Amino acid sequence: MGELISVRGLKVYYPFYRGLLSRITGTKLYVRAVDDVSMDIGRGEVVGLVGETGSGKTTLGKAIVRLVNPTGGQIIYDGVDIASLDGPALRKYRGRLQMIFQDPYDSINPRMSVFDIVSEGLLINRIASGKELEDRVMRSLEDVRLLPPEEFASRYPHELSGGQRQRVAIARALAMRPEFIVADEPVSMLDVSIRGEVLNVMLDLREKYGISFLFITHDLAIAKHMSDRIAVMYLGRLVEVADSEELVRNPLHPYTQALLAAVPIPDPTAPKVEVKAKGELPSPLRPPPGCPFHPRCPYAFDRCRTEVPRLREVSPGHWVACHLV
Repeated sequence: MGELISVRGLKVYYPFYRGLLSRITGTKLYVRAVDDVSMDIGRGEVVGLVGETGSGKTTLGKAIVRLVNPTGGQIIYDGVDIASLDGPALRKYRGRLQMIFQDPYDSINPRMSVFDIVSEGLLINRIASGKELEDRVMRSLEDVRLLPPEEFASRYPHELSGGQRQRVAIARALAMRPEFIVADEPVSMLDVSIRGEVLNVMLDLREKYGISFLFITHDLAIAKHMSDRIAVMYLGRLVEVADSEELVRNPLHPYTQALLAAVPIPDPTAPKVEVKAKGELPSPLRPPPGCPFHPRCPYAFDRCRTEVPRLREVSPGHWVACHLV
């Protein structure tokens, strides 16, 4: 499996001013939403990205598809560093890099028909028109199981269920024939009864078209079901990356262990596992020195408080950023 996307030392910092005086003097702090992240995503691979709310998952996804501008680092897509591109040079990659957003109620225009929603990107980028445009829209609706496509194409968002709206959003991305899709919590706003159907649609698209996915979620069980590999993110940094089965079976970072301990087990007789992480996620405006997890880690020692652990391979394909490993 060749690499489709290689991220190297990616940073996304947002300036933060404290009051009028700091604006006048130019004194500012930075919110380190993504802080020195490196990762690879192979062709046809699904990589799950998990972590608590505020860990930087969505910002990382948006940066990779260039919906936000990175502060530093490289995003090498198909051999080209797109992190520094803009204007026409970046526009030619837009169709090949797509994003599915969390909320299907906000991510599609309620005044547009399903046909207009799915075809909008094709028209704006002058990719298709006429019969070809219609064929691509209908094929995309078929691929996401909105059948018959002719009937759904004339509907409006208020006539659709939440699951159908999210499939329209997937069809909109699919119509551009992308090689890579960031799926940002795509089922978290949906009823539990229809989540599986939407997830299976995405797995079918991966199988049929070889599309690579970065699948962002806070649910480790869903990440394991969907992903070939899982990356764990904490306070803007990756702390563990491994094959899905390996990470769930043998979590090495204390934060990953805490996330797994928090997953409910549907068995009242199962022994309760103590969640090791205490307290709340620190502010990315003033991250703690050393390991970002050390204020919440029960195993932290002096080195953890002063030295940032680097992500290193401790066994084939298993990467961990922890001084204890």
